[in-house]
Amino acid sequence: MTNKRGRTMALLLLCAGMLITLTLTAGAGEHHEGKEHKHEHGPSSTGGSGNPLIEEMQLLDSVFREVVSAVSLGDGERVYRAIHSMHGTMEKTHEGVRHGTVKLTRNADKLETFVKMDKEFHEKLDKLAAAAKKSDQQVMLTLSKRLLDGCVKCHGMFR
Repeated sequence: MTNKRGRTMALLLLCAGMLITLTLTAGAGEHHEGKEHKHEHGPSSTGGSGNPLIEEMQLLDSVFREVVSAVSLGDGERVYRAIHSMHGTMEKTHEGVRHGTVKLTRNADKLETFVKMDKEFHEKLDKLAAAAKKSDQQVMLTLSKRLLDGCVKCHGMFR
C-alpha cells in the first residue's frame, strides 16, 4: 500500500510541476496584439480580455491548481467545488467562437478541431467531478493526468 501511495504522490508532484511549467510558459506569452491581459479569477461580463477563451483559461489555471492539490489529499469535495466553479465557461467560449471574439494564436483555421477538443476536455472535467463526488482518488488522479495531457496538446496546437 505504501508503494502505491508513493507512486500516486510522485505522479501528483509530476503533474503539479508540469502545471507550473505550463503556467510560467503561458504567462510569458500574455501579450497579444499589443495588449496585456490581466489575470482575473473567472469570466467577467464587465470586462476582462474580451476573449472568453482567455478568461476561461485564466479560471482553469487556478481551478487546476486546486484540483491537483485536492487530488493529492484525496479531497473529493474540494475537487468537485473547484470544477463546479467553471460552470458555464465552455458555453461562453463557444458563444465567443460563434461571434468571432475567440481568437486562436495558431491554427485559427482549425476552429472546429479546437471546439471538438474543448468539448472532450469538458466531458473529462464532468467525469472528474463524478469521481470527486465518490472521493475516488485513483480515478481522480487518472483523469487529472488526462486533463493535463489535454491542456498540453491543445496549447501545442493553438497557442
